[in-house]
Amino acid sequence: MVHVTSLHGERPRAEGFAAPPDPANRPRRSSGRDMDRLTHTHATMEQALDKGVRAAQARFTAGLSPIALAAAFSDWALHLSTAPGKQLELVEKAGKKAWRFANYAALCARDPDTEESCITPLPQDRRFRGEAWQKWPFNAMSQAFLLNQQWWHNATTGIEGVTEQHEKVVEFATRQMLDIFSPSNSALTNPDVLTATFNQGGMNLWRGWQNFIEDVSRANTGRKPVGAEAFKVGRDMATAPGKVVYRNHLIELIQYAPTTEKVRPEPILIVPAWIMKYYILDLSEHNSLVRYLTSQGYTVFMISWKNPDADDRDLGMDDYLSLGIKSAIDAASAITDDQKIHAMGYCLGGTLLSIAAAAMARDHDTRLKSLTLLAAQVDFTEAGELTLFINDSQLAFLEDMMWDKGYLDTTQMAGAFQLLRSNDLIWSRVIHDYLMGERSEMNDLMAWNADATRMPYRMHSQYLRRLFLKNDLAEGRYEVAGRPVAISDIRTPVFMVGTERDHVAPWRSAYKFNLLSDTDVTFVLTNGGHNAGIVSEPGHPHRHYRLRRKAKDDPYTDPDTWMAGTEAVAGSWWPVMVDWLGEISGEPVSPPPLGSGTRGYPAVCDAPGTYVFQE
Repeated sequence: MVHVTSLHGERPRAEGFAAPPDPANRPRRSSGRDMDRLTHTHATMEQALDKGVRAAQARFTAGLSPIALAAAFSDWALHLSTAPGKQLELVEKAGKKAWRFANYAALCARDPDTEESCITPLPQDRRFRGEAWQKWPFNAMSQAFLLNQQWWHNATTGIEGVTEQHEKVVEFATRQMLDIFSPSNSALTNPDVLTATFNQGGMNLWRGWQNFIEDVSRANTGRKPVGAEAFKVGRDMATAPGKVVYRNHLIELIQYAPTTEKVRPEPILIVPAWIMKYYILDLSEHNSLVRYLTSQGYTVFMISWKNPDADDRDLGMDDYLSLGIKSAIDAASAITDDQKIHAMGYCLGGTLLSIAAAAMARDHDTRLKSLTLLAAQVDFTEAGELTLFINDSQLAFLEDMMWDKGYLDTTQMAGAFQLLRSNDLIWSRVIHDYLMGERSEMNDLMAWNADATRMPYRMHSQYLRRLFLKNDLAEGRYEVAGRPVAISDIRTPVFMVGTERDHVAPWRSAYKFNLLSDTDVTFVLTNGGHNAGIVSEPGHPHRHYRLRRKAKDDPYTDPDTWMAGTEAVAGSWWPVMVDWLGEISGEPVSPPPLGSGTRGYPAVCDAPGTYVFQE
């Protein structure tokens, strides 16, 4: 692990930010229960015992609270037990489904190659689309499973009195359990696996077993997945030339070398999420957003976050604001001779940047020229299935698990995200790698995805409680430097990007920025997921986007109406963003130097720096 102290003294501070606290003596604003929950050194012996027990339990439950799950299922079961009408409805549905399946089975007996079906899979369910699944007996197996899955959906939803979150938890957990028994996930009932086993004399299963053993070995020893070694940071990824021009305990700030004779006077400062390494926006040469922006005549700065360890357990959201965004703005502004800044934030980085922009607007700090938010949320009331894991019981369990280590481990985060798309990220891999005995070809995005980081105990707890659970930012309770901030204070023009299949920051949730803002907003919806939709370089096949601009005085349009009335355009959204930036940028000038020793920001080392290599 690389540990580097700050190479710079204190800089003048923006009024809208709290002063960077001393990591060894960081002040806490929490009180009451939150103080007890977040403080490590002041826990009583009894509290430490409780936390230790729950932390031990968490190792066996993948971080999921058994009490939270029990509460959800109890709520569902008790309300169902006192709803005779719903029970009769379920009995009726079960009878109708059994009759439909019996008729279908009889039809298959007469014509095994029939193309008719009694139930159609959901559009996103691709498990039974192969030709072999349309033949007897596999068509009957898939239809029986889908009918059963549909019945359980009916059984776990629409029961009066069950809280909305409990209903979603029960429906989600039941779906996960049913997927275990999907005929596609068994070697004995998957026709593609059976064919491969017959044709290869069982060698596919032997290779699959070897793949499984290798994956388990790599996971247990902390090594990256097979093929990731072909994508090395600094050699194959994160190769855009530049210099680290500032470093403190939490960030390295990279300034990238210009590639054009003239550049726009306003620099771009990118704030990536700290849940993964920064270089998703500087992957390979052909799909690097950094390289694209510099080729379009922009000076680009990028924050590279430190990978926190147990010593950083008490780093909080205020630290990420002051040591992160505030310090980066100070540096980028000084190096570019006090030019205003185009700030760009991705995922968690976009949420933090929105908080910073609101605080700066509140305190009349006008250093931001524009705000670009990529797959980022400021309202968390509809934050997708991730909210299933967000309630007081679950968060207390998660906090105790982090309290034990001082951070949230990468494997625990990865497991939660994989559960949200289990068919795509878990079961498809089981079939492909272990039953078919094949290996998927590694690419740069997959290699980056395996390069996860940890989350400090204090920061992650504050993030989940204040934003996800209490929705403080959207409701005007989130405080910076002791005073609340409001998204409606932001007056800089905003460019927002959502992705159609985002399971981390659903686009309808990101779209809620329009409800809270009082400025011009250009909203873009692109196809793809949370990562692939953002890494959408020009020339990328099968890409499209929708775009509409809303002036601050325009009436609000709900997301479904927006979607229906906005035509899809083929191609990448990157050029559209550059055109938008160009409309509000000054005339090109000579590029600024890489760092500025005279203003206290000398070049420290070559990009990609040192923090990106921390394990």
